[in-house]
Amino acid sequence: MSETFDLLLKGGTVVNQDGERRADLGVRAGRVAAIGDLAAASAGEVVDCAGLHLLPGVIDTQVHFREPGATHKEDLETGSRAAVLGGVTAVFEMPNTNPLTVTPEALADKLARAKGRMHCDHAFFVGGTHDNARDVAELERLPGAAGIKIFMGSSTGSLLVSDDVGVGEILKRTRRRVSVHSEDEPRLTERKGERVAGDPSSHPVWRDAEAALKCTRRLTAIAREHGAKVHVLHISTAEEMRYLADFKDVATVETTPHHLTMGSDAYARLGTRAQMNPPVRDDAHRAGIWWGLHQGIVDVLGSDHAPHTLEEKAKAYPDSPSGMTGVQTLVPIMLDHVAAGRLSLARFVDLTSAGPARIFGIATKGRLAVGYDADVTVVDLKRRETITNDWIGSRSRWTPYDGVSVQGWPVGTILRGRRVMWEGEIAAPGTGEPVRFIDTLRR
Repeated sequence: MSETFDLLLKGGTVVNQDGERRADLGVRAGRVAAIGDLAAASAGEVVDCAGLHLLPGVIDTQVHFREPGATHKEDLETGSRAAVLGGVTAVFEMPNTNPLTVTPEALADKLARAKGRMHCDHAFFVGGTHDNARDVAELERLPGAAGIKIFMGSSTGSLLVSDDVGVGEILKRTRRRVSVHSEDEPRLTERKGERVAGDPSSHPVWRDAEAALKCTRRLTAIAREHGAKVHVLHISTAEEMRYLADFKDVATVETTPHHLTMGSDAYARLGTRAQMNPPVRDDAHRAGIWWGLHQGIVDVLGSDHAPHTLEEKAKAYPDSPSGMTGVQTLVPIMLDHVAAGRLSLARFVDLTSAGPARIFGIATKGRLAVGYDADVTVVDLKRRETITNDWIGSRSRWTPYDGVSVQGWPVGTILRGRRVMWEGEIAAPGTGEPVRFIDTLRR
């Protein structure tokens, strides 16, 4: 008797723990139920995937969707719409909203806002502060919490724990991995005079490589002192990458598509649209980040999607805000690097699916395997497209990659066995659910 599935993806190239092979993928009750030759099977929905690659659903572990607070530039619906248009099936959203996500009530509010509106699965970071340090052990275990996030250097929003004692008070109480924005606040303060009015290329002069490295040295020392696990976000310097190679016992490493793609000419081409924290730097730093990726030091890719309106970005530096869109372009930009031979498809999958699942302890995601959530990013590795502002689903409606041609494109986004995006069209209402974590499952 032939098997019956809810969804059958036929004839694609499945990329999973076995490598790459042409196979059918059957889905039942939102989970992967079978992988192989399923020619005799029947299904409620059959999708021809010939010529396409089926990747484990891409997980973007660093986005800023601005809700509640600055919803004129993004909200949970528009940000998640951009995510699934770009092939992303799950996101971890940051706590520097208004009000800040620093209490159980604020986290519950975000989860309530997401229900029925977010197109992808989701979890929310809780900001670590001086005031809630004693509570982080409980906060990090709340349903829907991605963990604790610390800002050691100031960025958009008012979350800041810049002193070693304050960071230690948080890390000594956590058991899950803590994500950290690592820039040395005292150095940033003392170097503000390096900013040149009207010249965004002075941004990496102000927030220099030493500010990043100095803070990362402090962070790893505190983590080792307390036996804590930390995740150092958006590495932007070659020096940090080499330094962190000796701290893999306590620190995992993220880098971003923009730090891998943009270099010395970014500010001349894009002006304040290239302005990020930590900054896009010169080609030598970009080469150092690629070295770290090739050496296996980098564990995950995060987009650091941080939208502002074009009107806000058009302000003269340094009054212009730091941040750019990125969740929708993560997949095509990185697949273009795959096409150019700068990384393998298997490494891309490790950085965007298996890696996030491994270091954050995500339950039933990160692989295409029987029993796992049927989250699939369907891509055409041969398809050539040009990224444009018109394609962007974010409320801010712009991308620093406007006009950039790429090879490799997200064709479909499948979330727990349901097509939520196909060929650039949203195919289902907001059906995203909270991501589950092994360390917080209720037994």
